[in-house]
Amino acid sequence: MEIGILDGPKKLLLVGAHPDDPEFACGGSLLRWVSQGAEVHYLICTSGDKGSKDPEMTSQRLAAIREPEQMEAARRIGVAGVTFLREPDGEFQVSLSNRERITRRIRELRPDILITHDPWRRYQIHPDHRAVGLCTLDAMVAARDHLFFPHLIGEGLVPHDAREMLLYG
Repeated sequence: MEIGILDGPKKLLLVGAHPDDPEFACGGSLLRWVSQGAEVHYLICTSGDKGSKDPEMTSQRLAAIREPEQMEAARRIGVAGVTFLREPDGEFQVSLSNRERITRRIRELRPDILITHDPWRRYQIHPDHRAVGLCTLDAMVAARDHLFFPHLIGEGLVPHDAREMLLYG
């Protein structure tokens, strides 16, 4: 795949750690892909409630600001849907429960392409970026194999094998 070119309309799921990560990481590419007919969805794992240097800001106020900002940015790009897991900023863990949550969304949307943080990027210091990247890669495997989370099949969420994984950062 040539960078920036999709072979016809596709469905993409971007799994990001924080509100604003999708736009900072690949907003231009997302806009281009939407203009080519791609259906883009976001799964945002944390509330981004620690990312302020304002000593008067609280985590609750910041989370209440970040989510609507993310929705507006997604709207401007033409994103089809945004799902928030609302974990506290800096506390997302590579865990079986988080893997299942991401697997669930992959099986619900059935994307051709998954996009997430590169967890192996040199000097990737934010723990949420590393954890979300690793957890998404683990979920990609779980989403395609029927013996992972078999109860999801009973909910109608059958296995799905995304064609490609793109890592940003």
